[in-house]
Amino acid sequence: MENTSNVNSSYFQKIVKPCPKITVSGYLLLFIVVVLAGCSSTRRLEKKMHNETYHSLGLEESRKDNFELYKEVASWLYTPHVDGGLSHSGVDCSGFVYMVYKKVYGKTLERNAANILKKNCRKINRSHLREGDLVFFNTAGKGKSSVNHVGIYLKEGGFAHTSSSRGVMVSNLDENYFSKTWICGGRVKD
Repeated sequence: MENTSNVNSSYFQKIVKPCPKITVSGYLLLFIVVVLAGCSSTRRLEKKMHNETYHSLGLEESRKDNFELYKEVASWLYTPHVDGGLSHSGVDCSGFVYMVYKKVYGKTLERNAANILKKNCRKINRSHLREGDLVFFNTAGKGKSSVNHVGIYLKEGGFAHTSSSRGVMVSNLDENYFSKTWICGGRVKD
């Protein structure tokens, strides 16, 4: 009887060729290819997220922007207005400012518009507004200097705030309503 182990062994030696040894440089090259492919996908995903964020806010992206601010504001868009609210289920204007400032800047502000201006800000002119400053309005019509509405300035005249009828939204300071009700800007103190 023929030894089948020798037959099988020689048969497999003809069919199965030994794998070439992969060198350290080969593993390194493979690692680099995998990392670069992953980075490319991550960059595309980040770019898509940036585009969607700015599109939802109606603004153009700039390298100087604090993207964390824009991303956080965008996450609140269309949240309904609820007096005293502090969640994505419902929020008022000062609650919105309070929550965004806490998340983006790590600062705790007062809980109503007048006190935010009085205790947390120094007044600034509209022409000096920059990203993250606060904007104050009197929408009640009671005395020109009383403040009852606050928003967060973004850029290009745009600011985020909570409308009692439309929830969290982005408006423009040049809109007639906001031009008439404007009180001042405020820069949050360190």
